[in-house]
Amino acid sequence: MEAKRERKRVSSSKIRAIGYDPKSQILEIEFNDGKVLAYSGVSPEVHRRFMAAPSPVSFFEDKIDENYPSRRS
Repeated sequence: MEAKRERKRVSSSKIRAIGYDPKSQILEIEFNDGKVLAYSGVSPEVHRRFMAAPSPVSFFEDKIDENYPSRRS
């Protein structure tokens, strides 16, 4: 069973929290509706830029959602 990644809360209209594991390069995104998606192959640099983005939703839609494979977590 996978260990739960610690998620950091973000201030966003759609995204509640973001978790990341640099070893496995898995990014977990918890949405405000309770859904959690895990994106694989996300580099530490992309995660860092995501966490620093002025609009997490825009960064997610432009740089992550269409570019990395996801699965429900």
